[in-house]
Amino acid sequence: MIRERPLLSVQLSVGYRTKPGVLKDVKLEIGAGEIVGLVGQSGSGKSTLAMAIPRLLDLRKANVAGEIVFQGEDLCQKGESQLRAIRGKQISIVLQSPLTALNPALRIGFQLREAWRAHATGDRAESLMAIRAALTSVSLPSVDEFLARKPSQLSVGQAQRVVIAMAILHRPALLIADEATSALDAITHAEILELFGRLNHEMGTAILYISHDLLSVAALCQRIAILNAGQIVECDTPKAIFYSPSHPYTRMLIGALPTRPEQARDRLLTAALSAPETALCRK
Repeated sequence: MIRERPLLSVQLSVGYRTKPGVLKDVKLEIGAGEIVGLVGQSGSGKSTLAMAIPRLLDLRKANVAGEIVFQGEDLCQKGESQLRAIRGKQISIVLQSPLTALNPALRIGFQLREAWRAHATGDRAESLMAIRAALTSVSLPSVDEFLARKPSQLSVGQAQRVVIAMAILHRPALLIADEATSALDAITHAEILELFGRLNHEMGTAILYISHDLLSVAALCQRIAILNAGQIVECDTPKAIFYSPSHPYTRMLIGALPTRPEQARDRLLTAALSAPETALCRK
């Protein structure tokens, strides 16, 4: 049986002049339409990997070695102009702080129009139609009054949804969510998780969901990769990670879950693993 070519295949080592070995021969694959979680403690290299995939570390003078094969092409062999055509269109990223990602001086509608114009041609009516559709898909108002607001007039949850709407304007093949729920309250956190799952189902967008929260990753993702000290030490299904972890670091993460972790993980995994299977799920 011929194995389907992954959407993304990464084999990377990353370091800086003053900090070598941030990532050490990290290997990760993501299939088309798959949701993969990346879990690790602070300083393990999660955000470095998130920024490395769309080749944003070049701006930070990082030393990057290896390959980033996306849709059959190695991004490490592409020039900056070619990468600009990919970033935001085929690969999008949602960062931790939405109010930092948005320009505080510019209205929401203007920022969304600029994101649309970066990869599309057409008149104002076409851009407005695409923007309204994106806002509706993330459960935000698409009326003129909302588009006229500035980021300071939004809640943190609304701002994060605007950033997600901006990221999916061009229906990317891959969405990277780097700690995208860590600044949110518990209810909004759950809503954004549900939103990522729905976008994956409706649009077929693959998601690399990066978090330190092992339980929320288990609820959303088909596979979980565990990153420790710059290396992926284990990658498997949520069920395997929770019930038969093979690496001591993974066992330590599970042991560090809140009080009565067995009950918490059983309740969460029952909900996650009994959810209706879609064609996009990869076992």
